[in-house]
Amino acid sequence: MAPSQPKSGLFVGINKGHVVTKRELPPRPSDRKGKGTKRVHFVRNLIREVAGFAPYEKRITELLKVGKDKRALKVAKRKLGTHKRAKKKREEMSSVLRKMRLGSYPADSAHQPIAPSATAAAAALHLISRPPPQGRLPVIT
Repeated sequence: MAPSQPKSGLFVGINKGHVVTKRELPPRPSDRKGKGTKRVHFVRNLIREVAGFAPYEKRITELLKVGKDKRALKVAKRKLGTHKRAKKKREEMSSVLRKMRLGSYPADSAHQPIAPSATAAAAALHLISRPPPQGRLPVIT
């Protein structure tokens, strides 16, 4: 649908209608849906660093290396279920390949059993660990 034209104030014609000013609505909590937090982003990166890629992800990267983008999309769609998710995964894997070529991404984390760096581990403990629950605790007698 075409964007609406400003109302003319007349009751006939293409832009008929009463002239009003648009209200500025405050942001709603539902506007934040789908926006990742720093903590979630960090934890996912840490898991990717430790666990590496799944076998189907490795297959997708191999297909992308030889230029079979369409086949990579088909493999991803078969594994992930929807076309939209498959396109997103293919784009993610191609960006990983791009980063590998530039040298800013480890070649394959799964074959190199490395522990995350000390600073990453400290940050992970800080972000993952939660304080003990407050309030009523069970009384052991």
